[in-house]
Amino acid sequence: MAEVEVGRDGDVQTITLDRPDKLNALTRGVHEELHAALEEARDPAVRAVVITGAGRGFSAGQDLGAFGEAGDVAAMLRATYHVNVLAIRSLEKPVIAAVNGVCAGAGLSLACACDIRLASDAAFFVPGFVGIGLIPDSGGTFFLQRLLGTARAFEWMTSNRRLTAAEAHAWGLVSEVIEADSFAGRVSARAAELAAAPTRAIALTKRLYDEAATSTLEEQLEREAEAQAEAAQTNDFREGVAAFREKREARFSGR
Repeated sequence: MAEVEVGRDGDVQTITLDRPDKLNALTRGVHEELHAALEEARDPAVRAVVITGAGRGFSAGQDLGAFGEAGDVAAMLRATYHVNVLAIRSLEKPVIAAVNGVCAGAGLSLACACDIRLASDAAFFVPGFVGIGLIPDSGGTFFLQRLLGTARAFEWMTSNRRLTAAEAHAWGLVSEVIEADSFAGRVSARAAELAAAPTRAIALTKRLYDEAATSTLEEQLEREAEAQAEAAQTNDFREGVAAFREKREARFSGR
């Protein structure tokens, strides 16, 4: 049985972690299927990606039964989590984490690797790692430091405090909280909005923000200049200018 389901609605691909009886806890097999889905998402016809979970959870994190059998933990992380976190960041299109329920441990790290996080009001967030004597991995120290700031990220990740969706929104961890009954529809609408946007400009913006944290101002200005020169050569730029001049809605093609 597949443990990751992949669906396509127009130019939006939805990847669903599908181990609801285990709150979508992550195993090597799940990672392999997730990686295949992310590779599929490289198709230029896909212009936005949603990652979510089946049932009551986004992901409760690592399946601890499988973790105990991992042997070389560092090697396991490199072969599974690292591959998929890097795959999300290298996708040249927006990736939404649709957090429908529990989001804990490495599941939290996975959500934070995405570009946008939308939360159901039934969602909650738990650091998880420190509760079992581990450190935040799978990008947990990288993304949370950038999203929350060092002091808040450190305090939260070492307290193991459960965070409600409303608190996550107040902190800036998620961009929107939606009533559970309306969640799927709102996620679909937001993904469709992004898929209809100028895909290349979004991809270049994603890359620039990833590079900004380690760049000097001079380096980032030069990267912006180079990226803007590339964006200015796209059909979407020409369409955007034409739509502005003609006072109409732009019809972007992603090219």
